[in-house]
Amino acid sequence: MNSVNNFETKNGIEFLNLENDKSSNLSTSALLARSGVPDSHRRIADSYMILKKIFGLPAVQAVLVLDEKRFLAKYDFNLLEYSTIKQINEELAFLKKWSESGEKRLQQASDKIIEIRAKELKNLIASKYINVTNEIHNGYKALERYFEEISKYSI
Repeated sequence: MNSVNNFETKNGIEFLNLENDKSSNLSTSALLARSGVPDSHRRIADSYMILKKIFGLPAVQAVLVLDEKRFLAKYDFNLLEYSTIKQINEELAFLKKWSESGEKRLQQASDKIIEIRAKELKNLIASKYINVTNEIHNGYKALERYFEEISKYSI
């Protein structure tokens, strides 16, 4: 296996090996939660975990409105159901940096995006993940792991 470009060769055919990609696993989500987590992220995670702890899953199926979808697109973020673990981990790192920046616009955008992501996660769980088109798009697992790690109400 060639570890430089993350490809694996089997029977003369090269395959992308996502398992060895450091940012495409759930432990990266846990590492992101270890330091410098904004209070707004903790509040949203606590709210999510309380609902999960009491009801087992979100009681209300929260559907995104068009303005929220446009807001995500403005910052070039996919919908959660079309995101990979790697994309969500990178996004969480950006959101943390934006929250810590001195620029008010980026701080507000970070808070709004994490709220939208929590809403999307609630919707995916309430709909029993029927919107997830294939197993590559499992970024919701990274977001849920991040919330579990930063919440004081972890299960």
